[in-house]
Amino acid sequence: MLLIYPSYRFNHPYNNLFFSRSENSFWNTCLPKSLGIILPKNLGKTTIMKKLTAAEEQIMQTLWSLGEGGFMKDILEHLADTKPHYNTVGTLLKILVEKHFVGVKNPNRNNFYYPLVSKEAYSASGIKALTENYFQGSYTNVVSFLVDKKEMSIEDLEFLLAQLKKKGK
Repeated sequence: MLLIYPSYRFNHPYNNLFFSRSENSFWNTCLPKSLGIILPKNLGKTTIMKKLTAAEEQIMQTLWSLGEGGFMKDILEHLADTKPHYNTVGTLLKILVEKHFVGVKNPNRNNFYYPLVSKEAYSASGIKALTENYFQGSYTNVVSFLVDKKEMSIEDLEFLLAQLKKKGK
């Protein structure tokens, strides 16, 4: 007969996978690390999503520009300049569906792809990740960096100040 003592259960290194009911321990830490599940990381008001590859971002840009989404032929027409192969685009769409960036509907056996993540949400996530990773989470440091590199003018700063004053009222 096998006995499992409570002390073993609570001291087991994989305790979080099976017994913890804490919101963060199970869904946000153990599963993504052990199974490769992609879940957004919450930092403040903005969610940081996993970074997409350049090719995946190109497909997402296409879907965002199509608005409601599109069929494979619509996506290929939009990507006519780069002329990717049909199978390549299909593989990238499959990856984006697995990452929960793209949804798929199957009317009349033709897949209709549509974005699940808005361009604004992905952009906000990217800016938040950049700020957290390179500027100690300080937007002041970001603006200071841009000013030092002469990427931001006095007019830009005045515009930002006016925007902040308008939002404050």
